[in-house]
Amino acid sequence: MRDYVIECHNLETAYAASLNRPILNGINCQIERGEFVVLLGLNGAGKSTLLRSLVGLVPLVRGEIQINSVTLTPRTLAAIRRDVGMLFQGGGLIRQLSAMENVLCGRLGAKTSWQTLFGFPKRDRLLALELLEQLGLREFADQKTSQLSGGQQQRVAIARALIQSPQILLADEPITGLDVIACQQVMQTLSELHTQHGMTIVAVLHDLGIAAEYAQRAIVVDAGRIVYDGPCDNLQAQFSQV
Repeated sequence: MRDYVIECHNLETAYAASLNRPILNGINCQIERGEFVVLLGLNGAGKSTLLRSLVGLVPLVRGEIQINSVTLTPRTLAAIRRDVGMLFQGGGLIRQLSAMENVLCGRLGAKTSWQTLFGFPKRDRLLALELLEQLGLREFADQKTSQLSGGQQQRVAIARALIQSPQILLADEPITGLDVIACQQVMQTLSELHTQHGMTIVAVLHDLGIAAEYAQRAIVVDAGRIVYDGPCDNLQAQFSQV
């Protein structure tokens, strides 16, 4: 029996201004535990909308999402988000805060409102430093993220997602705007999380070559529909541009 951690059934979503023009239009897919899957497609195809819908950032018009066999609803959203780390395009960091403080922000979802008044315990700070060290950023712990390079900022964002010990990591265009070296560093980090720690990763990408190098499976979205779902190795033969 397959161990699905993400299941999407007949997803349809649209923005308020265009309810008669679905962004997602009947999406069905399942992702198994430990898979590295990339979402590909042209700008506006719906791939980022699909990714964001998995954690309730884009509401559904109809359909159902299950994460670890739990149906996504307003009541289950907080618990589901504790199991899912999210990387936003550009990192989504608070630029005025240090790398260390940004990483610690990833622990806020595990705290009650009154606990935040007392700051972060020593164990959280030690874990944040350990994650920064693992990602080659220990020396930048006290530096404002606004002073870091794009690649360094994205790795801080990865550390922020990892501090909540997620089972699933969603990455929305994690290498957009980065130079070649920074792209390699970020993708290698994601690859190591997958191969060494067995983490389930779903990433929105634009580059077929990078997708084929790091992921086993690709889902290609076009006009809100899935037009390909299969091995990355077969992509080049079927799609010249996505």
